[in-house]
Amino acid sequence: MLKIWGRASSVNVQKVLWAAEELGLAYERIDLGGPFGGTDDPAYRAKNPNGLVPTIEDDGPDGGTVVLWESNAIVRYLAARYGSGSLWPEDPAARALSDRWMDWALTVLGPDMRTLFWGFVRDPVHADVGAMLRAADAAARAWSLLDAHLAATGQDFIAGDALTIGDIPAGCFLQRWLSFPLDRPDLPRLAAWHERLAQRPGYRRHVMVRME
Repeated sequence: MLKIWGRASSVNVQKVLWAAEELGLAYERIDLGGPFGGTDDPAYRAKNPNGLVPTIEDDGPDGGTVVLWESNAIVRYLAARYGSGSLWPEDPAARALSDRWMDWALTVLGPDMRTLFWGFVRDPVHADVGAMLRAADAAARAWSLLDAHLAATGQDFIAGDALTIGDIPAGCFLQRWLSFPLDRPDLPRLAAWHERLAQRPGYRRHVMVRME
């Protein structure tokens, strides 16, 4: 059975749980990190030297065990192994069009979304208001870019008319963006995309939850 280490409130763990649900995989999730601790335990560090979540163990095709960390890498692995032709487009060009949005979510959206999360949720007492305002403006520009992409392509999802790996990281961030108490630009294509994601049981179960 697939094992997933990490607390359910972690956005990075949510990516993996949502992907596993889309793929119909049976799994065991072990609470770890945050209030559960355990990330400094030697046994866990042997699996993930970073001491972060998530980490997975999966039975390999040769009878061994695949141990993997980094949420985007885990989503790619699960999709490639269990979702070829669905979450994992078989055509390399189509897959690259999906894959690029995973990197975009990590490098363009991620830093500003993290600043907002820490300021609104994790440590509001020590929030840097100036940094949060800058992060909100930058995140709004990034979300506007995705809204424009969806408008230009007319696609239901990030890389086509079906859900792929490209939707998962940005889709997890979008739920948080819509939950933060701030003014947001009117982005109708982004809102319609969120409505489509919200119709998926895995998204409702694992992503549309309290941030902490």
